[in-house]
Amino acid sequence: MNNRYTMQKKNIVILGAGIGGIITANNLRNKLPGDVSITIIEKNPVHTFPASYLWLMVNKRRPKQIKSPLQNLLNSSINLKIASILHIDVKSKKITTDKEVIDYDFLVISLGAELDFSSCDIKDDNICSFYNFDGAIKLRDSLLNFKGGKIVIAISSLPYKCPGAPYEGAMLIHEFLQKRNLAITSSVSLYSPEPHPLPIAGPILGNTVAEMLAKKQISYFPLHASTSIDSTQKIIKFSNDARAEYDLLVIIPQHKAPHAILNSSLNDESGWIPVGRETLETKNENVFAIGDVTSVTMPGRWSPDKPLKLPKAGVFAHSQALIVSEIIASRILGYDTKASFCGDGFCMLEAGEDLAGFAYGDFFASPQPDVKMKTIGKKWHIGKVLFERWWLSPYGFRKSFYKALIEYGAKRLKIPASL
Repeated sequence: MNNRYTMQKKNIVILGAGIGGIITANNLRNKLPGDVSITIIEKNPVHTFPASYLWLMVNKRRPKQIKSPLQNLLNSSINLKIASILHIDVKSKKITTDKEVIDYDFLVISLGAELDFSSCDIKDDNICSFYNFDGAIKLRDSLLNFKGGKIVIAISSLPYKCPGAPYEGAMLIHEFLQKRNLAITSSVSLYSPEPHPLPIAGPILGNTVAEMLAKKQISYFPLHASTSIDSTQKIIKFSNDARAEYDLLVIIPQHKAPHAILNSSLNDESGWIPVGRETLETKNENVFAIGDVTSVTMPGRWSPDKPLKLPKAGVFAHSQALIVSEIIASRILGYDTKASFCGDGFCMLEAGEDLAGFAYGDFFASPQPDVKMKTIGKKWHIGKVLFERWWLSPYGFRKSFYKALIEYGAKRLKIPASL
């Protein structure tokens, strides 16, 4: 048993209140005595649920249905500070915000990825993105006013969060056009720099998704990395000299590490924070990073000597938060733990018409990730709806309902409850 952290009060600071930050804060509060201070710093006082942006963009959700005051989602004894993070000093263990300087003993960085729209004029009415809350609302309005024509969805660069989202977006937009009797006079095309959909999951699953697109007559163009957008001519150009005309362009923008990370000593040459694969600890003791802001190495799919990076997805941020909160609690309370992040993950892949597929597997499997997908059905869509409702419920309700929901859902969907 290790008692080196138990002699004095400790301050835990969590940067970012997305999925990973919220889970970390609440889980730590449940595990630790009240004299351990838990502070979460977030610039947005209102939390929006990113997984529901897809439904928002096709008018299946109203904005107020997928947001909540952040304070409602947190244990009332967690200290919430609404501020922007300017600097992280791991040597002096201080966080500088636009309002104050905060000391920490344990730090969890869950700042996610920032979206870079510098390659396009996002104010253009014909260029949209569903990768943030306001963008999803703008795209919804553009689709409601759409009279027919060419819709192009383009993935700007790699990596990007939620690898299935562009494909879900294409299928949901196709369904939207069908319901408005615009499918005959419209087309949906998806351009990606990847060799096939969800490449880390392997060609079998990728081909399954490609077939789903083909059945809906959605044109798919792999190995097309966008290079420029001519908003006057409504043309997007690609690195292979191809070009595509559009009436409505839906961009998955470039993803970058937040400014505070890029100006810290924590990031590597990619800009993201490298962490231990099992503990999520950085090179600095008691400094952890989880979720999209991290760089987590996993087995190479095509060549063992060329490792890949774990995809950026909320499901990983969630499970990593549980592991990190357990490790921190063990160090403060002085007990041993075998908690480690195992690389299991899953995704409900929306296909339109209230149907979804369920991809799941072990992303740390050797010699390559082992990911499968169950047959498309309504139950996977219902599972995603249930999680959305649980996530946006007030903290007290979520805490009491969580275990029952997970066990019931696992039984009905025939998946391991540990997922």
